[in-house]
Amino acid sequence: MNKNKYMSVLILIMPLLLVAVDQLTKYYIVNTFALHTGEAFINNFFSFYYTQNTGSAFSFLADKSWGIYVLSGISTLLAVVVFVFLIKSVKVNEYLVACSLSLLFAGAIGNLIDRFRLHYVVDFIRFDFGPYTFPIFNVADICAVLGTFMLIAIMLFLPKRVEKVW
Repeated sequence: MNKNKYMSVLILIMPLLLVAVDQLTKYYIVNTFALHTGEAFINNFFSFYYTQNTGSAFSFLADKSWGIYVLSGISTLLAVVVFVFLIKSVKVNEYLVACSLSLLFAGAIGNLIDRFRLHYVVDFIRFDFGPYTFPIFNVADICAVLGTFMLIAIMLFLPKRVEKVW
């Protein structure tokens, strides 16, 4: 298999693997901990702590009964757009852009599965900094944030790569 085909397959399989890791970790948390309980790995700093988020980042719209539907619709639309550009970036051999879009797509799909299936997102990765608790998140969130930062960096420092895809 030539390098381009190998990279294309790898980039397109990456979201599947990341979504699988996301869903498996969430399954583990839900079946190991009761809601609002967890286990500290580094006391007063890092723990798994099971929560259910009906909103988006930082629980935005969590207090609205219709919020989950709006967020699901927006997330679905964005996932489709990201997927289209992911395919286009693979076709033009822009694998750095494709990698960032794969991460974004995996993050969107991982949380969409929860929203459609459970009507909330399972969050469990918790960091405490003294009295401050950083918003609790999951593997899909990590993928989405890394993909976003990577895409921003590419847009800032390698804009010609992004132009080939748009």
